[in-house]
Amino acid sequence: MSHSAPHIAISAPLLAPAGSYRSAGIHTYIQHSLQHLPAADPDLRFTLFTAHPPAELPKSIEVRRPRWNTDRPVWRIVWEQSMLPWAARQADILHATAFVAPIVQRRPTVVTIYDLSFALFPQFFRDFNQAYLRAGTRWSARQAQRIIAISECARRDVHRLYDVPLDRIDVAYPGVDETLKRVELDRVQEFRRAKNLPDKFLLYLGTLEPRKNLAMLVRACAQLKRECPDVMLVLAGGVGWLADEIFAAIEECGVKDSVLLPGFVAAEEKALWYAAATAFVFPSLYEGFGMPPLEAMACGTSVVASNAASLPEVVGEAGVLLAPDDVRGWAAALTHVWTDAAYRAELADRGVRQAQQFSWRATSRQITQTYRHLIIAHQVPAA
Repeated sequence: MSHSAPHIAISAPLLAPAGSYRSAGIHTYIQHSLQHLPAADPDLRFTLFTAHPPAELPKSIEVRRPRWNTDRPVWRIVWEQSMLPWAARQADILHATAFVAPIVQRRPTVVTIYDLSFALFPQFFRDFNQAYLRAGTRWSARQAQRIIAISECARRDVHRLYDVPLDRIDVAYPGVDETLKRVELDRVQEFRRAKNLPDKFLLYLGTLEPRKNLAMLVRACAQLKRECPDVMLVLAGGVGWLADEIFAAIEECGVKDSVLLPGFVAAEEKALWYAAATAFVFPSLYEGFGMPPLEAMACGTSVVASNAASLPEVVGEAGVLLAPDDVRGWAAALTHVWTDAAYRAELADRGVRQAQQFSWRATSRQITQTYRHLIIAHQVPAA
């Protein structure tokens, strides 16, 4: 590629080491969209700034690592505000992939905003993180030439809270990893035996934190248990900030023997967890997109989710959507899914079709279209 090609500097300090608790959510979006960027627009040149480049990164993407450890939030913030503008000085466009761009920045900037949970639910965040994200994201959203949101819900939230014109905000939906698909029955049965899992269980997979509304789910499962004493709930994922109320709800509802907590799930095991579950449950109060329900649908698992924020965009007509505070409604819906195999099979088939609408190649194409918009608007010389 010619060095006269438009040059995109991509700042990705939230990429995490493989197997890390942080290697979920934002990490997944950045990692998979990077894999397809060069193919989406071969006439662009890319430089990635990160301490942890993905192993599958295309060779055409140049990698530059920070000179100090940016895994700690304070040092990451110092680096992206003081060193990144200098390190990326030769680029034509800077893409800040996680909410906040450098304040001192002379080149056209794209910022990816995944959700505004820190603004809408500040009580669920540490004070320093929440304050930096609130101030930094507000400033970045208003100053960036273009914004990438990951759903129409996130796009509307950025417009509503920060008064950014809608025509400056593009939507690049996440995709589904191609390894997440239906699994052969014998592999699923072997996985259940290896993990000592029951034949039937409800699965939640994600961070254990208040915004995920898991205390409500525990209460709903306690009601379900009155009609279905054999019900089991698996809460899989790393323990996040302020998770004590989840464990308190388990104790208070007397369902400790019916809840399994396997901890962080490695990416290579996700498909087996989804496939082994009777249904996937996701009662979150707010999501910028909501990857786990999409992944579960791709694996042929029926989904019961909240109707909050972006989740109707993800699930569509393929799953059961409920108000996140309706404990009785959740208990009734879960009873139906738990006891009716034909209904589960119908939801599973719908879910697979719904998941096929989302691909990482489409994500990367939209991101490069955003770059091209800026290249034209700012008259960046083409190759």
